[in-house]
Amino acid sequence: MAVRPYWRGYLKLSLVNCQVTLTPATTEGEKLRFHTLNRKTGDRIYTRYVDGVSGKTVDDDDQVKAYPKGEDDYVLLEEEELDSVQLESARTIDIDSFVEADTIEWVYYDSPYFVVPADDVGEEAFTVIREAMTNSDVVGISRLVIGGRERAVMLQPWDKGIVLWTLRYGDEVRDEDEYFRSVKGTKPDTKMLDMVGQLIEDRTVAWSDSMVKDPVQDRLLDIIKSKKSTKRKTTAKDEPEVDLEPQSNIIDLMAALKKSLENKAAPAKKSR
Repeated sequence: MAVRPYWRGYLKLSLVNCQVTLTPATTEGEKLRFHTLNRKTGDRIYTRYVDGVSGKTVDDDDQVKAYPKGEDDYVLLEEEELDSVQLESARTIDIDSFVEADTIEWVYYDSPYFVVPADDVGEEAFTVIREAMTNSDVVGISRLVIGGRERAVMLQPWDKGIVLWTLRYGDEVRDEDEYFRSVKGTKPDTKMLDMVGQLIEDRTVAWSDSMVKDPVQDRLLDIIKSKKSTKRKTTAKDEPEVDLEPQSNIIDLMAALKKSLENKAAPAKKSR
């Protein structure tokens, strides 16, 4: 069953744009989750923010983000200041450059999202952008504020839609040379290489999602089913869905494309 979109906004390439939605491509909905209870009363235990010195619970209004400059030395940042640095990427995925599809190392890939048109009006523009990337064998690079933080993102054509990958920052990816330099580059014995090659051939099968099944979760489910449960009342809060204002005008896609090509922006600066 399709889930409610996580994000709604615009996909933009020069003067061509359309409304799109983002939905996480992966889910942990089937993952077992546990609550912590008070063994004596059977009541749930909740996490609270408490003052590190007094031990008293801190009200939401008194909680503020702070950057540590040194020991017991902080710079306080108000919500207005944090919001002021958010760019247009909070609501627009503006593709400003393209790279060859196989040039981004997989280690930079973080979280995947499905991107689809939000309405019939924008489907033609969406399809043109997707197919053009497919024909050129490139992926789009943009930025997007997601989860309260602006991230570099990659847009990859996928079937009838687009998969958006958030990309890890450069300082989040370790240099592999620091780890691989100790591995000797000597060539293996030919006979042993052939023998291992035969083992690989014997064990090569078609991919199946059963290969990533979680046997531990299955065993835990068996234990849970064998135990008696205690029913308690819970109330679920529905998260409000964010709606954008409908587009005020329908763009002429061909005209927008022609105008975009006539007014080519300066080429993106190469990263150092």
